[in-house]
Amino acid sequence: MSEIILVNVTGKDRTGLVARITGVLAEHGVNVLDIGQAVIHDYISLGLLVEIPDAQHSSPVLKDLLFTGHELGVEVRFRPTTLADYEHWVDEQGKSRHIITLLGRKLSAAQISRVAAVCAANQLNIDVITRLTGRPSLVNPAHAPKACVQMTASGRLADEAAMRGQLLQISMEIGVDISFHVDDIYRRNRRLVVFDMDSTLIQAEVIDELAKEAGVGEAVAAITAAAMRGELDFRQSLTRRVALLAGLPEETLATVAARVRLTDGAELVTSTLKRLGYKIGIISGGFDYFGRRLQDQLGFDYMHANRLEIVDGRLTGRVVGEIIDGPRKAALLREIAAAEGLRLEQTIAVGDGANDLPMLSVAGLGVAFHAKPVVRQQASGAISDMGLDGLLYLIGIRERELKA
Repeated sequence: MSEIILVNVTGKDRTGLVARITGVLAEHGVNVLDIGQAVIHDYISLGLLVEIPDAQHSSPVLKDLLFTGHELGVEVRFRPTTLADYEHWVDEQGKSRHIITLLGRKLSAAQISRVAAVCAANQLNIDVITRLTGRPSLVNPAHAPKACVQMTASGRLADEAAMRGQLLQISMEIGVDISFHVDDIYRRNRRLVVFDMDSTLIQAEVIDELAKEAGVGEAVAAITAAAMRGELDFRQSLTRRVALLAGLPEETLATVAARVRLTDGAELVTSTLKRLGYKIGIISGGFDYFGRRLQDQLGFDYMHANRLEIVDGRLTGRVVGEIIDGPRKAALLREIAAAEGLRLEQTIAVGDGANDLPMLSVAGLGVAFHAKPVVRQQASGAISDMGLDGLLYLIGIRERELKA
């Protein structure tokens, strides 16, 4: 009769340690049913669930493991496991899994504790915690430090909306961004990322800047703010705002474009995504003149934005063609995904305003970027205190991979 034993190895890590431990098991014909390892600050925690084919021969195996552990300077502990307990673990493999990512300038014990408590209250067990950012130096702190950890939690979640609300409350109270989404095959196979433009890729609402040039800044800004808060229909608000720009010289577009700045991290996130083989696009309720410039500058594969009508070198105060509002943004995301042969679960959308919500909701991962409360409440991820490159951590890319 076989025997099932949980083996735990802890202590100072060293090259070849896993090879020595598993080598002892190999000499005795032991089967490895499960294995996991973590190394924190050069200290290892190695766990192996093993099956010893003949229970009568378990003593020599354990003796040799203890002797090898002594030679390696690590502690080896054992715990017998019943067949019934093991089969229970096997049955539990069907539980759904979720990814919870914490992103901030620093991560405190209080922040991690609050998130872990929400997991426990919702019957989710944290199985794995992975650090995505590098270790911060306490002597020479980085100019713009980032701290990000990713938790994998399993369990049967009864009310996902309630848990999202609890995590959002924590995020707003203690100043850490938290994303929460299902861990499935599509999470590891996302291939398309689309971005809103104004106040997402660039640090401005272009229509407000044009309005300043036209001398109607305050009137347009008030309409813009109400639209972004979801208080006005986007199509109506855009039509009203653009009408106030009638007569503005065409060359004003270039003047405004010259002073608009990219959002921090925009170049890094787009270049990294392109290097990793993602398709990237702009889906904007702004204007295509500025979208084309960004497309040329950052290499976007797709660009959709509203087109200002220009006659005799001046803006007419009208938009040409169909207005890109919230529903149209979602439709364009579907069209691009279909053109690339992708499922919507393989897409990511990033935006800041209420008119981005339809797009964020249909994407596999919707990320609210420096967004209004109404957007953060409904998005599966958020970036509030970082640059746009924070997106790379939310999708699981490690800092060392960015430097590769």
